[in-house]
Amino acid sequence: VGTANKVKAVIQDELDKRKVNIDFDVASNPEFLKEGAAIKDFMSPDRVVVGVESERAKDLMSKLYRPFLLNNFRVIFTDIPSAEMIKYAANSMLATRISFMNDIANLCELVGADVNMVRKGIGSDSRIGNKFLYPGCGYGGSCFPKDVKALIKMAEKKGYSMRVLKAVEEVNECQKSILFEKLQRYFNNDLKGRTIAIWGLSFKPETDDMREATSLVMIKHLLDNGCKLKVYDPVAMEECKRRVGDILEYAPDMYDAVLDADALILLTEWKQFRIPSWGVIKKAMKQPLVFDGRNIYDAQELEGIGFVYHCIGR
Repeated sequence: VGTANKVKAVIQDELDKRKVNIDFDVASNPEFLKEGAAIKDFMSPDRVVVGVESERAKDLMSKLYRPFLLNNFRVIFTDIPSAEMIKYAANSMLATRISFMNDIANLCELVGADVNMVRKGIGSDSRIGNKFLYPGCGYGGSCFPKDVKALIKMAEKKGYSMRVLKAVEEVNECQKSILFEKLQRYFNNDLKGRTIAIWGLSFKPETDDMREATSLVMIKHLLDNGCKLKVYDPVAMEECKRRVGDILEYAPDMYDAVLDADALILLTEWKQFRIPSWGVIKKAMKQPLVFDGRNIYDAQELEGIGFVYHCIGR
């Protein structure tokens, strides 16, 4: 927040140096595009936010977005600092919902509740809604972590503490280690020499982005404890090699990854992982042990065919 003013000052300073008088405006038009769905989000936006400080700029931006207006898409005009703030506040709100549900999930495990039932119960409240209420092993990517940190830092510069967002960030960092802690407890802290399979390296499906990904935290924990790792991701293998190197074994497919594995850890909910052949996996693994970091599997189904199944919040 404040970027537009800096841009305007730089332009005005250059015009003054050249002794040229040109009327201009700076507008703020933040994007709300999801990785893996950017074109769809651009063509069918929930809303378009435009920050302006003159009627001339508003008229120009209205003409630019007229095709969206014709389709009844909402174009929201605000002052410039509010438009800049909306971007950060939106991402920080979504991050807050995720960390809140992860906190609730961890408590559910301690008191014997099922977070999936809790999620459905609170999500049916129209004031809350059911989006971004899925617990898991932490959020990552380029937006949520960066924007939460940015708001915290902006507030500090103004002498204010964003106490809720600091907690959001703390919960998320802890959540990235939650599956490793479950794995440690299962093996009584004896992980050295064990083969662990990881499905999913990117921070979410439909992208190869590994920025702030839970997989990076998990890989470090496992390697530091002497594990042998076999990993597979539909698109992020090269990115993982670039970041981590050849210290891991990169499996050619999801089934090869679990061969002779002591445990399977799912970190990214790719569609390819949703309905695997559990019979093949059980025969391939050294022991039928699954840690589901995204709660995409049916506990009764897996336990019914002989797997030991761990997830988040149950």
